Parts: sequence; C-alpha cells; structure tokens
Amino acid sequence: MSQRTFSIIKPDAFRKGHAGAILAEIEKAGFRIVAIKKMSISKTQAEGFYYVHKERPFFPSLTTFMSSGPMIAMVLEKGNAIADLRKLMGATNPANAEEGTIRKKFAGSIEENAIHGSDAEDTAKFEIGYFFAGYELA
Repeated sequence: MSQRTFSIIKPDAFRKGHAGAILAEIEKAGFRIVAIKKMSISKTQAEGFYYVHKERPFFPSLTTFMSSGPMIAMVLEKGNAIADLRKLMGATNPANAEEGTIRKKFAGSIEENAIHGSDAEDTAKFEIGYFFAGYELA
C-alpha cells in the first residue's frame, strides 16, 4: 500500500542549482511526485510551518532561512514513503549523513541542509495540508 509524505527542496539547494539533481534522486528511489510547486514563503508562513520548534533556539534563524528565497514543495508517494525519504535524505547534519544521501551530496550545513521531509504520518498530513489544497492532490 502506498503512503504519502511531504518534502521541500530548501532555498539553499534551489539557489545553488541542485533542485533538478535532487528531484532525479527522488524519482530514481521510486517515489511518485503527486504534486509539486515552486514557491516562496514569508517569515510568518515559515513560522506557522515550523511552529512545533517555536521554543527552540534555532527557530528565528530557521524561519529567516526558509523565507530567504524560492523553494520547491512536493507531495511524494510510494510504499513506506516517510521512512524511505528520511533514509534517502540522510542525517540532519550533513557531516553525519551517509554517503550517497541527498544531504551528503548537496547540503552545506546543519541548517542549510538542502531538503525537508516529514517525520511521521500526522506530520505529513499537516505539512501537505499547509502547502497544498485538496484539488492539487487529485
């Protein structure tokens, strides 16, 4: 049975011209792109998206970074999508990421780490709904 997850190619990877290569990695790993759009978000929108981290010390810099330029938001689908995408992304800190992962190949730092992916089913539902209307997922 297939599962859906949410992902963002973050502003750093977009700025550096890695979006196409990251999309190729995602497709090569067997994910189906259900919905995709290039967009920019405001600091307020970034704060709403990352509200679960609002008490963390990195929250202000994270939301500033995420609102710093274009990004690509997408809904992906495959069996075990959430766990498989997290494995493909690699560790949050690219220095600790396994060889061959997206973050090992394309990330510059723990904050500018190229890609976001949902960490659980409830998170994926919230994140998909935050950026995509139902009609965009048909």
